[in-house]
Amino acid sequence: MSKPKIIILRTGNSAFSQLVKELLRALAGEQFEVFSAGTGQRDRTMPKTQEVMREVGIDISSRWSKSVMEYLGKDNFGYVIDVSEDAEEDCPEVFLNKGTHGRWSYDEERHFISTQSVRDQIEKRMRLWLIEG
Repeated sequence: MSKPKIIILRTGNSAFSQLVKELLRALAGEQFEVFSAGTGQRDRTMPKTQEVMREVGIDISSRWSKSVMEYLGKDNFGYVIDVSEDAEEDCPEVFLNKGTHGRWSYDEERHFISTQSVRDQIEKRMRLWLIEG
């Protein structure tokens, strides 16, 4: 039996969504396959995001931004979680009509800067989601 797939959507997919994806991978273990994608692709993850994740033992230095277009018609996601208002507005409708759709917003989302407080807030929310899930 295959594991449920989750995709984390954000406009740029170079900081916030990468942080969410990697924390979820670490916390959920083998429970899910976790992906992230952006509607406006960038290159590598931001250095500050890499630093904040290294502090908790997660190396994301080799991660890169992926476009939602890479997943169209290739994967079926059981969960589609957008972590920015722009991602929902700009995302191809196919993602928004599949699986369980959710929006996870955070206090510092609009002016996202990778910080320990943001990372810790995300981790706390994910732990609750995994328990309640």
